[in-house]
Amino acid sequence: MSDSQPGDIVIAKFNPLIRPYLVFQIGMTMAATIVALPLALIWFLGVGQWWARHYFDKLHCEISDIEIRFRKGILFQIEKTIPLENIQDVTFIEGPLLKHFHLSILKFETAGQSAHQAHDMQFVGIIDAHDFRQLILQRRQAVRNRMQPHKAVTGMADDGEQLAVLQAIKLQLDEITALLRDKN
Repeated sequence: MSDSQPGDIVIAKFNPLIRPYLVFQIGMTMAATIVALPLALIWFLGVGQWWARHYFDKLHCEISDIEIRFRKGILFQIEKTIPLENIQDVTFIEGPLLKHFHLSILKFETAGQSAHQAHDMQFVGIIDAHDFRQLILQRRQAVRNRMQPHKAVTGMADDGEQLAVLQAIKLQLDEITALLRDKN
């Protein structure tokens, strides 16, 4: 991923070990509820492997110069597009279970993200997740640099000049307000 150039669409590759990880994680969650223990047995005896294989086949993630596209799901397919300028942070997560399966999670914090969307904003099992995270952050910064008006274009050299302009605007608004009051 480090050899990608601006303008390139980079497609993430997912570690095949995500399949046994998902089977184990979901099966243990079912087993922990006790009520779903019979379902957990069915899950571990074959349904989980079938589901994980198809889930893995549907995983897709790509990054362009302006956005990240992500697709997952079997029965209900979820496709998300995250504009790079909306990404606040990309967190790299590893834990004992993830390390056992040689996996990690990239979790996204986006501008305007609501609490119920947080679980959809993570990628599990991307190969070279550190490099992919760096690529996302680099491209996000490039987008932000393109979007920021340059000080030479705006004609304002520093915060002091901006403050002076805002104060002048406020004075004119105060004058307009006074004129409107006098008219009434």
